[in-house]
Amino acid sequence: MSTLSQWFASNYSFFEDFLKLFIACILGGLIGYQRESSHRPAGLRTHILVCVGSALVMITSEYIFDVYRGVTNLDPARLGAQVISGIGFLGAGTILRDGSTIKGLTTAAGLWAVSCIGIAIGAGFYSGGITAAFLVYLTLMISKDWDVVIDAKGQSRKIKISVPNSPGIIGRVESILSDKNVFIKTMKIVPSSNNETLHLLIYTNNLDLETRESISHLFKEAEDVL
Repeated sequence: MSTLSQWFASNYSFFEDFLKLFIACILGGLIGYQRESSHRPAGLRTHILVCVGSALVMITSEYIFDVYRGVTNLDPARLGAQVISGIGFLGAGTILRDGSTIKGLTTAAGLWAVSCIGIAIGAGFYSGGITAAFLVYLTLMISKDWDVVIDAKGQSRKIKISVPNSPGIIGRVESILSDKNVFIKTMKIVPSSNNETLHLLIYTNNLDLETRESISHLFKEAEDVL
């Protein structure tokens, strides 16, 4: 028993580092799964890699600080600070501009938050990292309901249409709506299970009944063309 205790004590640092990386993997995967299920460009694997990598950077920073303590002046937070600033390059790759609509800001902010969570876990600040991960996940989950409420107050309306999954189809849909002077605020695209059809949920400004019926009739007529 004493031998086992000595072995565990001598390898305590390894198990602690393993626990940190494992928790970072779980928390990053939790948030990444939510983004993956929402068909976002940065999903499960991206968030796991960012969170685990950030945790590893912080663990490495603490290791370097312990090794060279008393030899030279080191700031253990320096490497972590580089992660926070450097994650902006990855987040920028998820931001896309489609006409007057900008997409990917939430995903980019989520990646930044996940990197901060990884740093917190790597530093051993478990309570802060786990709490932040829970709040981020909760925010992403209920934000869809918030969007519905905000759109209702802003007199936005939804148009639901299904179109064939073919090259250039989104541009043709936008062109048809533009001809009807319909301003697209946001468009959500959900592919069907067989990937042959795209279900489009389009948020627009307030539309009168005549315009809505006209758009519906127009898409029915253009079904063969689309």
